[in-house]
Amino acid sequence: MKAQHCLFISDLHLAQERSAVTDVFLRFMQEVAPKAQALYVLGDLFEYWIGDDDTLNPLNQVVSQAFQTLSTQGTSVYFMQGNRDVLMGERFARLCSATSILDPTLIPLYGVSTLLMHGDTLCTDDTAYQAFRRYARDPHHQQTFLSQPLEKRRQDMLGMRAQSEAGKKQKSMEIMDVTVSAVEAVLRQHHYPRLIHGHTHRPAQHIHHLDNHPCERWVLSDWITDPGYLRCDVNGCVALSLSLKDRGPDPL
Repeated sequence: MKAQHCLFISDLHLAQERSAVTDVFLRFMQEVAPKAQALYVLGDLFEYWIGDDDTLNPLNQVVSQAFQTLSTQGTSVYFMQGNRDVLMGERFARLCSATSILDPTLIPLYGVSTLLMHGDTLCTDDTAYQAFRRYARDPHHQQTFLSQPLEKRRQDMLGMRAQSEAGKKQKSMEIMDVTVSAVEAVLRQHHYPRLIHGHTHRPAQHIHHLDNHPCERWVLSDWITDPGYLRCDVNGCVALSLSLKDRGPDPL
């Protein structure tokens, strides 16, 4: 019988050249995730995604098989799009035996109303990014991109990723973090829930005292520098780390 808990991860940025991160992910899927009732992936599972028809990519095949196996073991899997994998659609979700969820999604989590987000919409001070976000989610632009051959899409995406990384070097760390007013607005909108998100690569627990409501906000870790996950049960949430080196299985 499974222990009564759920797991949350984001910002794995899986890529062919990051075999160490892929190894940690596969170990997590084999040793940790099967014990949970559900696993929520809150965006940026991959470094980039060029379309659900990229089925022959070896990494995509390994990852989809890992999720498929987890689902057959009785753990429900939920996918939320991030900014890197905004083109990930229902075809890939079905291949993984996963359910797609919107950003944001409000769930009842062991008696606590909990809001799930990727987190990029909270970074409102980064106006250049928000403009690109709107462009990347425009259905016409997406269709134009997806109509190109796979290899052309891959090269174009690598070019966009290089431009994005170069642009980050010109921005302060503060501007790439969440804007407090945006966090407060979404907490009010959803009636003061617990909030779980990723995107900023600044794992931490925050408490927002808002209108006499203490609201818990958990920021998930990125897996390139600090692989880990959030474990939530009836007693609350705890952030746990995964070493890039070998380690034993997670305790019950």
